[in-house]
Amino acid sequence: MPDDLRPHGLLDAFRAILGPNGMLTQASDLEPYLADWRGLYRGQAMAMLRPARTEEVSACVRLCAEQGITIIPQGGNTSMVGGATPEARPDQVILSLARMNRVREVDTADMTMTVEAGLVLARAQQVAAEHGTLFPLSLGAEGSAMIGGLLSTNAGGNTTVRYGNARELMLGLEVVLPDGGVIHGLRRLRKDNTGYALRHLFVGAEGTLGIITAAVLRLFPAARETATALCAVPSEDAALALFRRFRAADEGAVRAFEYMSGIGMGLVMDHIEGATLPVAPGFEHFVLVDLSASREGAGLRGLLEQVLEAAMEAGEVLDAALAESEAQRAAIWRLREEHPEAQKRAGASVKSDVSVPVSSVPELIRRASAELVKLIPGSRPVPFGHMGDGNIHMNLEQPVGMDPAEFLARAHDIMDCVNEIVRDLGGSFSAEHGVGRLKTDMMEAWRGGAELSAMQAIKAALDPKGIMNPGKVLP
Repeated sequence: MPDDLRPHGLLDAFRAILGPNGMLTQASDLEPYLADWRGLYRGQAMAMLRPARTEEVSACVRLCAEQGITIIPQGGNTSMVGGATPEARPDQVILSLARMNRVREVDTADMTMTVEAGLVLARAQQVAAEHGTLFPLSLGAEGSAMIGGLLSTNAGGNTTVRYGNARELMLGLEVVLPDGGVIHGLRRLRKDNTGYALRHLFVGAEGTLGIITAAVLRLFPAARETATALCAVPSEDAALALFRRFRAADEGAVRAFEYMSGIGMGLVMDHIEGATLPVAPGFEHFVLVDLSASREGAGLRGLLEQVLEAAMEAGEVLDAALAESEAQRAAIWRLREEHPEAQKRAGASVKSDVSVPVSSVPELIRRASAELVKLIPGSRPVPFGHMGDGNIHMNLEQPVGMDPAEFLARAHDIMDCVNEIVRDLGGSFSAEHGVGRLKTDMMEAWRGGAELSAMQAIKAALDPKGIMNPGKVLP
């Protein structure tokens, strides 16, 4: 970078593009954006750029490309793998999409919603509901996670079993490329067979190929009837058997099917104020069943009772609590959603976001739990997550009294332990959190050869100067 632009001339150039409110440079203002949510990584940046329009993003990226400044795109900064955290070097900027938070259009005939990348997921859900529709992506960080980041990580969440990941909920994208060019791909088409589907390159790329600035999202009919239950089951196999019962009874009604262990539920009871367990205590395995239908009179409560009755007779369900109101439904869901926070309050934990074929979930939980306790005696396996789509968060909580730093120093040993089993079961080392900075060293072993070479070739073609979110995804 030429000396005349380091640093004041460059900052003045950014300020000329963004205006007086479009940039943060004071250390105290930058502080909240330099570290990740989990506290694993911390970096540096000369400024945070806060564009309000796609044209401003384009101009800032073009200037960075000319001056060799690296860019860290950032949305809600809720990444579990350090995907939005800057490196420990000063010659970079964070580019926040937070001011690009408008809903550009809602079309209830096409069942689409065109939004900007900085729109928070909870707001997108609210806008969809205001139009009598549903945007089904749902996850624990929906009050802060933004659409651009969710697409960039191909986020999953609780309803993937029915609606798919973020990729399946997107029809078109607007993207600023590493040279400042803009792909204007905000098309609402269900079918568009014209060459390469470029939009899919950027979903899951974690900002390494370009910056998503807007998206066309798919909407669905709103739920007019729901039914929710928390069930205690005798084993992991019984949990899977229950899922199969509901899938056989009415696959289209299953909106979510979540597994939780007794240890994880105990952590929630111990550390989350107001959490209450609606079934008898002492069980080792739980599932949350959530059904929904877009028509009234679907008979979901009857379906829920019928399936649970048959499962109880077969010994697959030991106890169950059915939500009688929206407040009770929310309380049941809170038990699931507070797992990450409960683990955080209980001490240090290592998170393994993995996936296996649905049929292999019970074996994953059993084998990984046993091997982790062997690896670190006294540690507490906390498996939970999306049994219905094969994505289990195979987390491990530190032993009581162990030094957190000592425990976290074993993080890669712990992840390797889980991943060895996942590989044996034909799974993936990252299901919905992405690769970020945390798992780049795993890419060669898991995606090496022609697959990784193809990814590196795409990166080199689109970002030859390597300015887009360096150190993420690719080794």
